[in-house]
Amino acid sequence: MFGNGAKDYRRMEVVTADPKRLVILCYESVIGNLRLARSCYESGEFEVKANALQKALDVICELRNALDFERGGEIARNLDALYAYMNRRLLDADLRKDLQGIDEVVAMLEDLESAWKEIFYGRTETAAEEAGTRLSTVAYRAPAAISA
Repeated sequence: MFGNGAKDYRRMEVVTADPKRLVILCYESVIGNLRLARSCYESGEFEVKANALQKALDVICELRNALDFERGGEIARNLDALYAYMNRRLLDADLRKDLQGIDEVVAMLEDLESAWKEIFYGRTETAAEEAGTRLSTVAYRAPAAISA
């Protein structure tokens, strides 16, 4: 029963979220699923690993689909290339059973998540750029879906 309530709560959070908050939720989902996939590799739970990895890849695909190239310009193109790299790196890591590949993508996503949180929770875009983060609040349309 709690599982359904948690899923319902997450669904409502996604439906009512600001587009920038949705990007953060996507990063949280991908990171969580990649950590689960990594853990399942180590414990031999390969079906759970496969499902978690697929969810992570699906959300990365949603992030790519949500990019607004018209308004986001170079930033959107750079994010698109980064997401394409993450996708290839994860597929290669899965094929080769390379846990370092998963760790690499998680680290990149954590950096992006941190930057978006700085932008969303009060730091201005200028402050984020000064911190070395070149993200734009117009790089995205709202992502269509998030799998928890």
